[in-house]
Amino acid sequence: MSRARFSNVTKERRRRASLRDALLFDVVAPDSRGESLIAEQRVPHFNHIPLIIALAHAFAIAALVASMGLNLPIIAPLAGALLFDFAVWGLLLKRDQWGISPHAMTRFLTIFVASAWGLWIFLALQVEQMTGSMSHGAHILFGCIAALMTMTVIASPPIAVVSGVAAIIFLHLGVGNFSLTASASMLALGTIGYSIADARTMIALARRRIILDEKAHQALRFVTEFESSGRGWFWETDSQGTLTYVSGQLANDFGCSTEDLLGRQFIELIAADDADEERSLGFHLSAKFPFSDMVVKSALEDESYWSISGNPIFEDRGRFLGFRGMGTDLTEQRRSEEEITRLARFDSLTGLPNRAMMRATLDEALRNAARRQKGCALFLIDLDRFKNVNDTLGHPVGDALLRQVAERLTSVMGTHGQVGRLGGDEFKAVLPGVVETGLLESLAKTMIEQVSRPYEVDGHRVTIGASIGIAIGDPGRSCADSMIRNADLALYAAKAAGRGQHSFFQTSMHSEASQRQILENELRIAIERDQLSMVYQPIVRAAGEDVCGFETMVRWEHPTRGSISPERFIPIAEECGLIGKIGAWVLDQAVAEAASWPDDVRIAVNLSPIQFNDPKIVEIVAGVLQRHCLRAERLELEITEGVFLGESATTDETFAKLKSLGVRLALDDFGTGYSSLGYLKKAPFDKIKIDQSFVRGASIAGSRNGAIIKAIVTLAESLGMDTTAEGVETFDDLALIRELGCSQIQGYIFGKPGDAEKARELAEATTVEPDGFSSQREPRQRLMRRAVMSSQGREVEVRLRNISIMGALVEGEVKVAPGDRIALNIVGVGPVGGHVRWATSHRFGMQFDAQFEMGRLAPKKETKPDMTSSWHVAPDRWRHAEGE
Repeated sequence: MSRARFSNVTKERRRRASLRDALLFDVVAPDSRGESLIAEQRVPHFNHIPLIIALAHAFAIAALVASMGLNLPIIAPLAGALLFDFAVWGLLLKRDQWGISPHAMTRFLTIFVASAWGLWIFLALQVEQMTGSMSHGAHILFGCIAALMTMTVIASPPIAVVSGVAAIIFLHLGVGNFSLTASASMLALGTIGYSIADARTMIALARRRIILDEKAHQALRFVTEFESSGRGWFWETDSQGTLTYVSGQLANDFGCSTEDLLGRQFIELIAADDADEERSLGFHLSAKFPFSDMVVKSALEDESYWSISGNPIFEDRGRFLGFRGMGTDLTEQRRSEEEITRLARFDSLTGLPNRAMMRATLDEALRNAARRQKGCALFLIDLDRFKNVNDTLGHPVGDALLRQVAERLTSVMGTHGQVGRLGGDEFKAVLPGVVETGLLESLAKTMIEQVSRPYEVDGHRVTIGASIGIAIGDPGRSCADSMIRNADLALYAAKAAGRGQHSFFQTSMHSEASQRQILENELRIAIERDQLSMVYQPIVRAAGEDVCGFETMVRWEHPTRGSISPERFIPIAEECGLIGKIGAWVLDQAVAEAASWPDDVRIAVNLSPIQFNDPKIVEIVAGVLQRHCLRAERLELEITEGVFLGESATTDETFAKLKSLGVRLALDDFGTGYSSLGYLKKAPFDKIKIDQSFVRGASIAGSRNGAIIKAIVTLAESLGMDTTAEGVETFDDLALIRELGCSQIQGYIFGKPGDAEKARELAEATTVEPDGFSSQREPRQRLMRRAVMSSQGREVEVRLRNISIMGALVEGEVKVAPGDRIALNIVGVGPVGGHVRWATSHRFGMQFDAQFEMGRLAPKKETKPDMTSSWHVAPDRWRHAEGE
């Protein structure tokens, strides 16, 4: 038998009442909630039992008093039994309050009835002994039997059985009359059988009623839950179409009670202005046709739609009673469908047309261009540094920023074209009929300018930029795909030009894009095959010219292309995601090399903004230091201003963690960014590196760079930071940098970037001698000249190199200090005076008091040696010396 069939058979058996159920139902504890309910319903039917027995006792007392008089030995027990009957009746009435269970009450009544039988037999025997005759006792006994049998017929089967058995036993034992006992037995069996049949019927009906009630309650719960969930409502009408039932939800929608809707025509709930729907619904109602999922507009004040279904109701004889059905609110569904349609065409974040819509707009613009014989333009706009905003400030801030960017782009574009968002930080603009390069260039510049203005987003000040690629489509010849490809190539060219730029497409860009892709693939191979190398440029203390550190730089020597500039391959590495791998390799190589240098020489490593924003950067730096056993204070991380896009807790946390390691932090390319002073107040930098654009030419008359450098040095000193001047190449710039108070100097004058072996030699050297031109623009005489210098009362031979109109490099074993006044007598030229600008152990820089006439250095025709000088060297030897 299958499980489903077994379950159905079990349910059917539980609906019927067996003989066992009838005999034991009232005295056995129920095993289910339904059975308990039936037992509770049956107990009130037993309330008459003590009353009927009390009535029998009352008649018996009356009969005995009438026949025997007031015989207390007989009357007193009956009177006591009568009082006990009423006490039992009171117990039945108070059963619920006292918590007596139905089966316990029935058991008590069974004992009570059996005890009554025993009392009657006992009294009948007493009467027989007193009167010597059974006539009175027999009459009383049979009267009681008749009363009890009547009572047990309508009572429970257990009571009927117990009372019948008790009657038969007591009659047989007390009277001993076989005929009387047999008659009582027949009567008892009949009443027991009737009681059992009645109980089975009653129990079966009660069980069916319980099942129906459970189904009704379950259906009611479903209806209530459905109505309360707001997903729909129910309605019912009479044969005239008048509402006889509506759900509370529908009444709430109309702002009234359900009683206010009852009695109204159902058709009145439909909007009167929707004639077609009202006519269709009216037809179904009048034709008594069922209908399903009919969409109608409601009569509510707000525009809403329903889906209603209904079925006609007929009685058994076919008379129409009305309609019953349900309805659901389609308003939100319709709005969702409209929203889905909108999202298929517009960007959900900015409200601008999305990629698909912009493609359709471009296609239509090109078709229109062919008809008008006037082309169209396409802008591809990419936000610069936007990824860092998401990484540092989070996506909610990034989303808010994109909405503001969309507003600015739309405002600039105006009626010239349509702006859309492609996704991420990419935007597109289609300009139908606009091909004038002047207007396009003006719009592009204005867009970049507006997008680059600072933003205020959730308390954060954010600055980004934009790059734009522009493609112009010819009418009838250009297609959407080619224009998008061309604009994308132009966008890449704009980014390669330094970002924040716009670029028009040129045919040569196709080959450039191919070359870039080739270079990207070759860079990946170069990383795998260890084709990258490291060079180190010395950093010198300005005061003593001893090496205090090196800046490490990465180089790529291509097998066939030769040396490839970092300015070319580093941006590619950043765009294609290789910068993290390259940066980690550079950091490891640099720290490993620095571990072999003297303990007071530092190593400086550049960190790109992408590396700095890597959540694992602190772990990477700590691992490298531990692996190569380098003191953290010897590692200097150079960071550009690109990491500062807003007040970011993540940025501050990274700074704090790096400082907790003990490494030094240097701000690279200071002064070339957009918000330097704004973040210097918080960032824990140890050094400021002055960009070489301020250093080169700072010593030239009229240049403002010196004032800028002085301001930076003063700022750094007030913040307790060192300063390093980059790009120092001339002695004039070197002297000025020293005079302005820079802590350290880095540039070609102290050495170009070299390999690790050269770096080790310089690191172990006591000092590094500067080597370079005196100035960038002044004419220099590189020939060495001899001169005599008066020092401490004696004449000392010195040599002059790099003589210019302003000064010269002097070599010799003399002790001078910056600011000392000196006088020289140049062999063959004559005397010259000046003061010392800088000095080392065996060379110093001299600045002349007046501009030196370079013509004085021209060779003399006379070859006779100058006898006034303390130098007596033949002219040919002097010329040889000059040529050395």
